[in-house]
Amino acid sequence: MGSTGLIVLAAGASTRLGQPKQLLPYRGSNLLQITVESAIASVCQPIVVVLGAYAEKIQPAIAQLPVQFVHNERWAVGMGTSIQCGLRWIEANCQPIDAVVLLVCDQPFITPHLINRLVETYRTTGNSIVASAYANTVGVPVLFSSKLFPTLNTLAKEGAKPIIKRHRSEVATVSFPDGKIDIDTPTEAQKWLGH
Repeated sequence: MGSTGLIVLAAGASTRLGQPKQLLPYRGSNLLQITVESAIASVCQPIVVVLGAYAEKIQPAIAQLPVQFVHNERWAVGMGTSIQCGLRWIEANCQPIDAVVLLVCDQPFITPHLINRLVETYRTTGNSIVASAYANTVGVPVLFSSKLFPTLNTLAKEGAKPIIKRHRSEVATVSFPDGKIDIDTPTEAQKWLGH
């Protein structure tokens, strides 16, 4: 059995927020660092952080962490290109990998326990997708088995949601009620992060 890699998608431009959400102060650190530290504390290895917009500002802020940075030159096309970018690095440099977890950096309540539950559910059920369930939907954080890597590698504009929908019968879920909370606007940043 291979290991489970993890990709943190942090390449977006945070246009609705007007500043890099990745660097918003949070719990004595910043939003991206807290997310990445949860990833590091999980059972997943390797941890790949995909950067794009603001990469020159963001990377130094978390450069001390034991992760692999990958730069997505095509970040503006859409989230799918960042998934591709991170996955291709993992496939080229790490074997055997039998699954990958995708995280975004604007869900402030992700924990190592949640990530580990995704992996445990995958190991016990054998389902090819394990998604987080919240607010009457399923989504990220989400785990994909390696059998879906070729499909993930075709993504461009859209993220992984259409793949989850297309393979609904193969989806197991883990409850994550706080998954509905993400930071896209100044109002949300004020409400959830206190600034």
